[in-house]
Amino acid sequence: MTTRGENLAQRRVAMGHSQTTLAKALGVTRQTVSRWECGILKPAAWTRPRLARTLNVTLDQLECLITAAAISERQPELLMTVDGLRQRTQQLDEQYDHVPSTSLLAQAGHVLAHIAVLREQMPASRARRDLHVVEVEAETLMGQLVWDASQRRDHISARQHYDKAVAAAREIGNAALEGHALLRKSYVALYGERDARSGLELTQLAADTTSSVSDVLTGLALLHTAEAHAMTGHQWDCETALSRAEARFAAATTHDVAGFLFSPSQFNRMAGSCYLHLGGHRRAQALLETAASGMRKRKSRAIVLGNLSLARLRQGELAGAADALHEAIDVVEETRGGGGLNVVFGVGRELRPWRSEHIVDEVYDRMLSLMTTA
Repeated sequence: MTTRGENLAQRRVAMGHSQTTLAKALGVTRQTVSRWECGILKPAAWTRPRLARTLNVTLDQLECLITAAAISERQPELLMTVDGLRQRTQQLDEQYDHVPSTSLLAQAGHVLAHIAVLREQMPASRARRDLHVVEVEAETLMGQLVWDASQRRDHISARQHYDKAVAAAREIGNAALEGHALLRKSYVALYGERDARSGLELTQLAADTTSSVSDVLTGLALLHTAEAHAMTGHQWDCETALSRAEARFAAATTHDVAGFLFSPSQFNRMAGSCYLHLGGHRRAQALLETAASGMRKRKSRAIVLGNLSLARLRQGELAGAADALHEAIDVVEETRGGGGLNVVFGVGRELRPWRSEHIVDEVYDRMLSLMTTA
């Protein structure tokens, strides 16, 4: 870490000046030079051109020397600020599953704005590296919020935030954060644009990126690789990816850097979705029922229940499909999750042949209410 006044002082010494001779050359007092080097004062604007010439640096280089000297004394304070931003990002991430994403957008934007200000002020240091970590997490969260708040329609904005997260993660060489952002980006391709080929490329890239740093992240990427194969009807490739994901989860330890992203219900949730794509509706139903019973994340639970409704409906179980859809709507009414809304309305379209049935009519009334408040 840069010590008090090191930048300006080192340059002064390198140019053969004492504080006294430099002060004389600039027409200021020695005490003024001392205060500059201590970070107490910054050189006045009218002094800077002459100071830059005397030290044989450009004005931009001089600004870097001044800023670095001033910030060096604030490193503990900046670390606390960065830590505060990380805590706020994590709090918003925890809230995401319980409230509409629209209610979190402004707060997440404030975090990103604060990060941008600090990044401009901060020289290379531990604090700057920590700031990059927070930036990746905040950009990834913002991509998630923007996409969810738009009901999974604003693909462009979401991808832009994920791309920023990937770039920041690569800058500090953090493969786990990079892989997580890539995985989130793959969701836009798979579940927003319905582009299985592009989604597959991203899930495979995410799996390759995290392969040596996190079994959990690699397993999650492989689950979505499996669904990409299922979306294109390639059952063998899908089941191979599911097996590889299961093996990764089995190998994960309590020290996995992404352990907090894992839940036991994820495998059944994704496998159930895969078999729904492949036409194995009875098998999908069994997996989705197991997933729903252990699902903690509410927005994900709405998607599982919506898919369960589809699996039952495609087997002719109209009452069971309506029951699962009512449960999904219960969650969506509170969370406004974009994925849940899309799945619910998708089931609604498949229910049209039974529109005259009383149990379906009740579901349609609730869906109409969702549409008027969406």
